[in-house]
Amino acid sequence: STPTVSPQVGSHRDISLESLSLFRLLEPQIEILVLGTGDRVERLHPAMVKQMRECGIAVEVQDTANACATFNFLMNERRVVAAGLIPP
Repeated sequence: STPTVSPQVGSHRDISLESLSLFRLLEPQIEILVLGTGDRVERLHPAMVKQMRECGIAVEVQDTANACATFNFLMNERRVVAAGLIPP
């Protein structure tokens, strides 16, 4: 099957289960997804976080500057991590 391309994410309002689907397809499967939501932390819909957790992926939502630092820390700890970052 052909993978679908996730829609463009320009702000936290554009984050959806569809836009997060790419992270569920990565091999090896990631443990943690760090999302940077721009200048400040924005809440995601709880159903999105729940569905990712059910797929075995923890979601950490932070402002983008802290998300970058968290991603680098987790990489340094040799965790299987990915980041989705919206520019501040």
